[in-house]
Amino acid sequence: MIIVDAHQHYWQPSRGDYGWLADAPASLRRSFLPVDLLAERKAAGVTFSVLVQAAPTEQETRYLFELARHDPAVIGVVGWVDMEADDVGARIDALIHAGDGLLCGLRPMVQDMADPDWLAKPSLDRAFDCIQERCLSFDALVGMPHLSALCRRLRRHPQLKVVLDHAGKPAIGDGRFDQWTAWIDELSQHPPLHCKLSGLLTLLGEPMHEDAIEPYVADLFAHFGAARLIWGSDWPVLTTHASFSHWLTVALNLTERYAPGSQADVFAANAARFYARDIAAAKTRLNMPAAS
Repeated sequence: MIIVDAHQHYWQPSRGDYGWLADAPASLRRSFLPVDLLAERKAAGVTFSVLVQAAPTEQETRYLFELARHDPAVIGVVGWVDMEADDVGARIDALIHAGDGLLCGLRPMVQDMADPDWLAKPSLDRAFDCIQERCLSFDALVGMPHLSALCRRLRRHPQLKVVLDHAGKPAIGDGRFDQWTAWIDELSQHPPLHCKLSGLLTLLGEPMHEDAIEPYVADLFAHFGAARLIWGSDWPVLTTHASFSHWLTVALNLTERYAPGSQADVFAANAARFYARDIAAAKTRLNMPAAS
């Protein structure tokens, strides 16, 4: 089975634009580059990946394009753009040109913003118009404080192709299930919205067992179904709690439990469709048989 990791990162701290790393676990404050993932990804049986921004600069997005050109498994890049810039359309066009087919979406780092209503600001309307006009996707990196603003944004842009990163970061450690599932219920009413089955293990508090994520996964399948869930590793953030292969196995087992027979969709087809990636062409680039 072809597996697409729809959410992984590379970063190089010496570039100087990863401000959030200062407060991250010490194990993450080093470079994570293709050479660090290649063997682990191959051993887990993951064929392709979508590379997601980790710094709020357009320069980092261009850096990811360069890394992607040296990692043939990368089939797309979700980048960053200054969405409040007056020339946001020209900036997006410049990134599309620089990516030469790699740019498939954009992601502001909303979780790090002090204003929980930022996503709903009317001043962002032009940026979201441009994202839709360029047929790009929007990755919503939000936590529960931002879900209300996200719902308001979706009412203003009902055709926006959006994916909720890490299931909206439920407060698993605090056990606040009801509040989170109420937001998921509202968000799931937006047909174009997909949700990433990613980042859940890193939300566990100590000494919680990983089984604590199961009610959340069950709720995601109940609300979105197998057709709108997309698996991602969130590597290397994942490494603070589990190995690449372990999270993949956990996610495969949970998918088979709550949506039997849908693994090909959750672990490949949904990501390819959502991000408009040509898997057949990617196979050819890797010299893989077309039917594999």
